Amino acid sequence: IMDGNGRWATNRGWPRLVGHRRGAERVREIVQACPDLGIRYLTLYAFSTENWKRSTEEVLGLMAIFARYIEREAERLSQAGVRMRFIGERGRLDPKLQRLMAGIEARTAGFDRLNLTIAVNYGGRDEIVRAVRKIAEAAALGVLDPKHLTEAAFAEKLDTGGLPDPDLVIRTSGETRTSNFLPWQAAYAEYEFTGTLWPDFTPAELAAIVTRFSNRERRFGGVGT
Repeated sequence: IMDGNGRWATNRGWPRLVGHRRGAERVREIVQACPDLGIRYLTLYAFSTENWKRSTEEVLGLMAIFARYIEREAERLSQAGVRMRFIGERGRLDPKLQRLMAGIEARTAGFDRLNLTIAVNYGGRDEIVRAVRKIAEAAALGVLDPKHLTEAAFAEKLDTGGLPDPDLVIRTSGETRTSNFLPWQAAYAEYEFTGTLWPDFTPAELAAIVTRFSNRERRFGGVGT
């Protein structure tokens, strides 16, 4: 959960969008570091369904940053063997941005050195409601018998269908809430909250967090050893 871009800029007397641009640069460094840390799946929370409440200037600026990131990183991600996907409801996004998103998804579909997922116009509750609609429609058509609905079948209807559940969720900036991020998928994830603002979050700090995570005992509701 990449948080703190705006505060990073405000603390320096700069416009919030400067922080968002610096945050996009940090994404590149973190993505590059992941394979060497043994991370094969990385999901970044870029824009939530609630972020539309921000000023028009900031929202438009963020959308421009997303588009510029895709345009600039397409070749780099391809060469690095990174597969890029997006989750979230796309209908409200600018058509040009939607085309860029679909284009880079298609271009990188064959790669698997790192599976990079970007959450744009994503909200966990919204995702669950959209999944329920799909299931209700299937049941109404007689395609699905509700009695046979399983957790696995439900998970396939989510935006993350086909992706593993997260093992570790990191939130930067010192806030200690999950902000509607992957509520179904992260039910048994480990959490780490760091006071570091996202533009200052380095690969070295990520490595330290991964090391701490590797020493945790994960019981999934069972009894520890």
